[in-house]
Amino acid sequence: MADLSRAADGYEAYFTEKLWALVPSIHRNLDGSGEQKGVLRGLIETIASQAAILRRDQDRLWDDTFIDLCDDWAVPYIGDLVGTRMISALDKRGRRIDVAKTIYYRRRKGTPRVLEELISDITPWDGTVVEAFRRLGRTHHGLDERPAAQLGRFSRTPRGGTADLRRPLASTLTDGPFDEYAHVADVRRQRGRDGLWNIPKLLFFLFRLRAFPVIGSTPFGRSVAGTFLFDPSGRDIALFAPRRVVPDWEAWRFPLPWELPGPIACRLLGDAEYVVTQALILSLGAVLTAAGQPSTAANELVALRDQRFSSESALLARIATLPSQASLLLPPVMQAILDGALAADCGKAGLLPAAAKVEVGGTPLPVALTTSGSLDDWSNAPPNKELVIDPERGRFKLTAGAPAAPVTVDYHYGFSGPVGAGTDDRRTGLIDITTLPTFVRLNAGGAITAADLPASGGLSLDNSLRYGPVAPVSGVQSLVVQADNLQRPYVRIAAPWVVTAAAGGDATLVLDGLWIGGDAGTHIELAGSWKSVTLRRVTLDPGGTDADNNPIAPVPLVVTGNVENLVVEGSILATIGISAGGVIDSLFVSDSILQAPSGQPAIAFVPGTATLSRVTVLGDLALDKLYATETLVTGEVMVADTQWGCFRFSAALAGSRLPHPFASTELAVGAHVLASTRFGDADYGQISDAAPAGIRRGAESGSEIGAFSALNSPIMLDGITAKVSEYMPFGLIPAFIFEN
Repeated sequence: MADLSRAADGYEAYFTEKLWALVPSIHRNLDGSGEQKGVLRGLIETIASQAAILRRDQDRLWDDTFIDLCDDWAVPYIGDLVGTRMISALDKRGRRIDVAKTIYYRRRKGTPRVLEELISDITPWDGTVVEAFRRLGRTHHGLDERPAAQLGRFSRTPRGGTADLRRPLASTLTDGPFDEYAHVADVRRQRGRDGLWNIPKLLFFLFRLRAFPVIGSTPFGRSVAGTFLFDPSGRDIALFAPRRVVPDWEAWRFPLPWELPGPIACRLLGDAEYVVTQALILSLGAVLTAAGQPSTAANELVALRDQRFSSESALLARIATLPSQASLLLPPVMQAILDGALAADCGKAGLLPAAAKVEVGGTPLPVALTTSGSLDDWSNAPPNKELVIDPERGRFKLTAGAPAAPVTVDYHYGFSGPVGAGTDDRRTGLIDITTLPTFVRLNAGGAITAADLPASGGLSLDNSLRYGPVAPVSGVQSLVVQADNLQRPYVRIAAPWVVTAAAGGDATLVLDGLWIGGDAGTHIELAGSWKSVTLRRVTLDPGGTDADNNPIAPVPLVVTGNVENLVVEGSILATIGISAGGVIDSLFVSDSILQAPSGQPAIAFVPGTATLSRVTVLGDLALDKLYATETLVTGEVMVADTQWGCFRFSAALAGSRLPHPFASTELAVGAHVLASTRFGDADYGQISDAAPAGIRRGAESGSEIGAFSALNSPIMLDGITAKVSEYMPFGLIPAFIFEN
């Protein structure tokens, strides 16, 4: 909805002067010479501001007749004109799209296409629709369509869904949207994944996690040469497939397994099929000549033209039967054949390099020389390959050993939403550092020196490389340190990073978009007197273990000075505490996750007030005064002054001492409420589907409580449920399954 009270159109000044000119001059003179000067003028300005709002409202009357231009208040009125059933007003995007496409939906009502389109229109999720009767084991007749009609070439399971044990990839897709096997009818009511496979069931597989791209990141190098992890902190993470884009729904088809934002299976990345085309044969002549071989050898591939080979080994075995096999199997020629013959509709072509890419010295490693494989013990080193990727653990290995140049990677990681440092669009919160007295931009990685941190100015890290160590800085008056938009730099501190305010108590500090990790004993220390410190979309590593089971130290935030206002927005932090006489007057935390190491409280300081809004706390809280709303605390909350504040629409461990609890939930010891508490998992901090209803729908709005409350996931589910019931075929039963 447009803000009619603020605009750069000058209406306030125009109406002020126009109304002031209508006031008799004697009253204007008295207003300027009386004891209380300007009272009449102030009244005129107030009236003029309301007149400006009315004028802007009139100017928008024409726009309010169009669904794509109107204000939010007009959407339900336009919806009444087309007779649609309105969904929740909290889903503003879905509501507007629903009204705009109501007639479009009705013309295509009952088709799988429109039902799948509803998922991406009404919710921010991806997904696909499966008609369960097509996956039931039964006797098939000649009029039945092939399984490939729904799953594309990807499915090779014959009619009847009999398992083909020679194709292990299919076994990894069972019970999901790409299941190729037949099922026995299950007539039970749906509970999770039970009761899905029955004739009237329409299955909606929903992918709630988002795939965030990381471009040009520095991987974590292990002590063993040539072995790396995509995650810069050294954790095992699952690589995700990027979200598909449907530019034209008129050309819609069912998605393929690598076209939805989910974790990539090792066998899916290794699904490679090959087709020798005429264009490939014609292009090989120049490659053979450059390799010192007769170009006529390429003509022998005509015997293989348009044949489909189910694996690289099958293609190589067939080429080995040709008279010119010695020429065709030379490494540069074979690489050109594998690159040119890779079928577009296989997992390897769909995921490389779109989902993951490794560059050495700025040069990408060829797809033909890349393979997938398990790197559980890092011993996998297939011949004739330069790169092995384990997408399930986020590991990769250069088979030649230590690289001769720096290595950078592109990949996608999964997460629920914009919490912590991430590569999503953060333009609305960024500060234009070019307007500051002094600014520095870094884009090469490496150390951040004291000269890069101006006492009054800003520092921007313009890529996703690794930075560190970071020099301490003192005499700060107004400092901004931020990552550029769509970037997630990893800053590694080797010693406590001490930021000291200048004398006077008016100093400000802003940290935005940074992921900060460190060695054991490191922390971020705020010294001196600060007026305000803001941490926005920051990750202070909460700790854990790396891929080699070595501990990753947490990076706590420690206040040794005086902070008047400490603001944490959309961040992931370890602990917040004070030491050496430090004071935090007011703490404001919103849309964030706080995770304390075992035995330590996530927040511990007295005196001072703490306001928590939509926060997930993994650990205990020990505070003087607390106001909490839509907050989930898995540990005990101990508040000294229970007469101040409130604990509303929130949850904490039973036995907590809370201020004025209202509509809140007590958690039993050992209650399973979160899908994962390991930082690095895609579902870290996400509410478990097995959590009590007071957690899943305990917010004031009916959403979940915790860090992802603002995503309104339960409300989105209600919206898609209502719209599916409106547009699906009569007599069917919808079933919604969360794939992630």
